[in-house]
Amino acid sequence: MKNSDGLAANASMSVPLPILVLLRGIGQVFFQENALTGALMVLGMALSSPLMAIGAVVGSAIGSAVAWGLKFDESELRGGIFGFNSTIVGIASFFFFQPGIVVIALMIAGCVLASLLTRGLRLYAPFPTYTTPFIVTTWLIYFLGKAMGAVANPGGDPLVPNIATGFHVESAVHGVGQVLFQASLWTGLLFLIGIAVSNRTHAALVFAGTIVGMLVGIYHFTIGTDSIDPERLIARPAFDNIQLGLFGYNACLAPVALFLWKRSLVRMALALSSWINM
Repeated sequence: MKNSDGLAANASMSVPLPILVLLRGIGQVFFQENALTGALMVLGMALSSPLMAIGAVVGSAIGSAVAWGLKFDESELRGGIFGFNSTIVGIASFFFFQPGIVVIALMIAGCVLASLLTRGLRLYAPFPTYTTPFIVTTWLIYFLGKAMGAVANPGGDPLVPNIATGFHVESAVHGVGQVLFQASLWTGLLFLIGIAVSNRTHAALVFAGTIVGMLVGIYHFTIGTDSIDPERLIARPAFDNIQLGLFGYNACLAPVALFLWKRSLVRMALALSSWINM
């Protein structure tokens, strides 16, 4: 998960190393070991949900601090590897629940657990595990939060309003933002810019993936049918889910993950075609 082509250097060496590690952890969500990528992603989230942007920063900080305290591999720590799953845990905690003592405690514990799981899986799993620690940890937070009476977050509009750009543009760009639970054009655009600053090939693959995800949704549904929102677990018109980017956020990561595993456009094409044939 490293910046592979060096199109842009990371932030100035005058920036303290802990800040660089924190931002790299956020950038690693899109497989970019680049502090500027992480900074642009934080800005993008702040334009949509300042609270979830705070969750991202705190999550990356906790995951990295755990790795530093337990003396995990130093090169992986510096690259942000132990921050990226905790980043998403921090965001997801505030996506599903409103802040409170219970939720904050669960978020902190979850970020610690995600960092520990990342270390364990990297040591013993014979294959890339990517966001597995985030998925397992967030399930625990979600069900424990509901059991402990945490107040659900009803959601809302982005802090900076979207502009009307048409169904297809909104669906594609939202798909990039939805990787971190954001249905904001500005967030998706800043995420893409951040990835391109690090690696233009990866940015192109991300955008191609989200377009394919959108097309899959359009192909499989007709106007008027309903589908389940996989984040809120509620039924709504399928084309509303497509426009929110909910068919793009997994699709945009798949080709990059496979391209990093084996640097071959053939594998990337197979990842995209697998979504087309769903």
